[in-house]
Amino acid sequence: MRLALNAWFWNRPDTGSGQYLRQLVAHLPAVAPELEFSLVMPRAEAGVPGGCTVAVPRRLPAQWGKIWFEQFGFPRACRRLGADVAHVPYWAPPAAPPLPTVVTIHDLIPLLLREYRGGPGVRAYTAMVAATARSATLILTDSESSRRDILAHLGVPEERVRAIPLAADGRFRPGPCAEDEAVRQRYGLPERYVLYLGGFDVRKNVATALATYTWAGPAIGTEWPLVVAGRLPQRHSAFIPDPRRQAQALQLEPQWVRFIGAVEEADKPALYRGAVALLFPSRYEGFGLPPLEALACGTPVVGSNAASVPEVVGAAGVLLDPDDAAGMAGVLIQLAQDPAFHTQLSRSALQQAARFSWQRTAQETLAAYRQAVRV
Repeated sequence: MRLALNAWFWNRPDTGSGQYLRQLVAHLPAVAPELEFSLVMPRAEAGVPGGCTVAVPRRLPAQWGKIWFEQFGFPRACRRLGADVAHVPYWAPPAAPPLPTVVTIHDLIPLLLREYRGGPGVRAYTAMVAATARSATLILTDSESSRRDILAHLGVPEERVRAIPLAADGRFRPGPCAEDEAVRQRYGLPERYVLYLGGFDVRKNVATALATYTWAGPAIGTEWPLVVAGRLPQRHSAFIPDPRRQAQALQLEPQWVRFIGAVEEADKPALYRGAVALLFPSRYEGFGLPPLEALACGTPVVGSNAASVPEVVGAAGVLLDPDDAAGMAGVLIQLAQDPAFHTQLSRSALQQAARFSWQRTAQETLAAYRQAVRV
């Protein structure tokens, strides 16, 4: 079977779509050595794996080049390659695919969340890809929660939408590990802490994470402060609130909350391992890799029971209403002060994380390719 992969995001490993593409390319050969695959991208890149790489130059100005690539350049390349099946690993299938086509829709955030709908151009693009999704042979998504959203809002038959969970990278594992102390020193971290690691856009609900320390701070804030990791916004806005400004508004003591800014990808496993818990009160996730990465390091999750988070965390954490800062604070205090409770959840974390693997993701994705060819 010959597979053509849309590799627009190959050089964007900082994005979820880029990580997903690279993990598929790394793991598909192990589960299907006979599979021939080609990466179709807008420009040639050195050192790209695969049977061959096809560069499809942009034919239009930059603002239209991505759409031209998705709707015309990629389908034409698929025909030239003689591919049996195409995979677009993000929400942008061609409207008139010339061969069986699988598309992965990680989430419907631009459609469901008003704050993420953007200006007229973004809204027009969202409407276009929502319409073209109906032309795909199969739609893959990362969770049952996202699958329900797709069935409810895109009007595609149930049998054409399949949930295939993602996984944490193998770097995320329990410790102690040799690099942990160096990472702790690099960021000036205490021996133990509660961790928030992620973005600051409004759906991440960092305001609730900070509000937990209005209750937890007096009890554990000095010994187990909240460490907030992630690239801090340059200015405060309703869409991306500045957490430092939010902490000031809550009158949190400076020693209770530490802002360490952006962290290197290589340092993230050590950050998780050093934490008493990951605090993750997000209001919406298509999957939510940070909780799974934390679990793979043996770190319990305290967070929201919204969208796909319960599918990822299972019984390896405590999940509450996204606005229940007091309840989350109570769990954090118990985790910090009750070693037996922490040990119990840490064991559950490793058991839950073991249910996910990129090998499984690759195997189920391969099965989807085979089904698409048979349809």
